[in-house]
Amino acid sequence: MSLLSIEHVTKRYRRGRLERVAVRDVSLDIERGELVAVWGARFSGRSTLLRVAAGIESPEEGIVSFEGRDLARSRNKILGRRIGYCQTSFSAGSRGLVVEQVASGLLAQHESPKQAWRRGQEMLFRVGIESCARLEYDELDGAELARVAIASALVTVPALLVIDEPTSGVDLLQRDPLLALLRSIADEGTAVLMSTGDAQGLSGADRALTIDNGELQGEPEPAAAHVVPLRRAESGARRR
Repeated sequence: MSLLSIEHVTKRYRRGRLERVAVRDVSLDIERGELVAVWGARFSGRSTLLRVAAGIESPEEGIVSFEGRDLARSRNKILGRRIGYCQTSFSAGSRGLVVEQVASGLLAQHESPKQAWRRGQEMLFRVGIESCARLEYDELDGAELARVAIASALVTVPALLVIDEPTSGVDLLQRDPLLALLRSIADEGTAVLMSTGDAQGLSGADRALTIDNGELQGEPEPAAAHVVPLRRAESGARRR
């Protein structure tokens, strides 16, 4: 069973008599510890796909399952807990200290302020910006804002991190370290689904998919690992 399974999903937006198909018959499976990047131009459907994958929006057709459960029916128990969703632009208009914002996800789950504050500091350390804990948002640069967004999404220890355009607004020299952070998060077991409008954002991904006019192209399922029978492996080891 895949961690996340998107099966023949279609998402439409309507404005009066006009209709736009943002995601068109998309299927995608994501496994634990996998980093999947979806590249697409503006209005390609990349952000809509991520919002549907996170349970923020429901599709008109198809089904999204997370850990075997219908996400549309269980989103209140999953989103913000087992699934962490973030945009690097999330901080617009935010007030208060950075560590308070990171800790807010735990406070919403009735964690004690002391424990939430401690976890917030731990997450800022994890993403490499513990020195920013007591800063205000207008004191942060683009890369720091992106890392704060990631820390806020990770504070509840989700199994899946969904992040929309993590390198948007980040200086060119700081993009590779940010992508390396996402790779390390996946290597530690948290699956990562990210979108990007920049080909550089595909760096380090286990699978790089493209989306255009709502249609996903690439490998919707991870390649099966090549399994070497134990007896054959042991025999080869003895011969060496």
